Amino acid sequence: MDYFKAFIVGGILCVIGQILIDKTKLTPARILVSYVVAGVILGGIGLYKPLADFAGAGATVPLTGFGYTLAKGVKEAISEDGVIGIFTGGLKATAGGITAAIVAGLLVSLIFKAKDKS
Repeated sequence: MDYFKAFIVGGILCVIGQILIDKTKLTPARILVSYVVAGVILGGIGLYKPLADFAGAGATVPLTGFGYTLAKGVKEAISEDGVIGIFTGGLKATAGGITAAIVAGLLVSLIFKAKDKS
C-alpha cells in the first residue's frame, strides 16, 4: 500500500506540472522553481509534513519535497542554533541532494559534449 500511495501522490504532482506546462506560458524552469517554493511554504506552515508522512517518497522525492526539506532543516537549525540557523539549516538538511546533483552534473558534462541549439 505504501507504493500505491507514493505512486498516486507523486503522479498527482507530475500531472499538475504537466498541466502547467501545457496550459500556461510558464517555462519548465519557472515551474520547477515554483514547486520548490511551494514545498518551502507548505513545509514552513506545517501542511507538507502530513502529506510526506502519508505518501513517503511520493511526496519527498519530487521538488516540492526538496523545498519541504529546506524548510524543515531551517526550523530545526533555528531551534538548535538560533538566528544563524536561518542561513545554515537548509544547506545542512539538503547537502546530500545538492552534492548528488553536482556530482551527476559533473559526470554528465564529462561524458557528453554540449551543443548549441539549431
